[in-house]
Amino acid sequence: MSAEDARRFVIGKMFNYTCFEGTRGTGRVLADGSVVGSIQFQGRGEMRYAHLPPNTLRVKGESVCASLRGMPLEPCFTLTRLDANSFRGAISGLGFAYCEFTRHHGRPAVARTANNNSSSSHEPLGLRPSVTAER
Repeated sequence: MSAEDARRFVIGKMFNYTCFEGTRGTGRVLADGSVVGSIQFQGRGEMRYAHLPPNTLRVKGESVCASLRGMPLEPCFTLTRLDANSFRGAISGLGFAYCEFTRHHGRPAVARTANNNSSSSHEPLGLRPSVTAER
């Protein structure tokens, strides 16, 4: 899939992802190259909120590259469409290092309050990482 095809396929849509070493989560790429979502590294620990600033993801030729502060290099990815709802992104030159992305159809989960109070509230709901209440 060309970088421009990927842009049309991905921008603004929610995807679940799973990577070769166990990292997983959900995310959305916005038109400005920013990313918002959740991540759980290597399938362990808490699911954490993640936000990458504008211009993090950029099209370079037929690849999509990531510019991350603190990284000495800018990794680029080869994208392969798997079906109508999913694609694989592999680090260019390292085909074994990939993540598979599947379009998430449905509404995003909303974080609940720590006390799980059943009374109705007139406060707006927020999309924040959930916190496990101590029992």
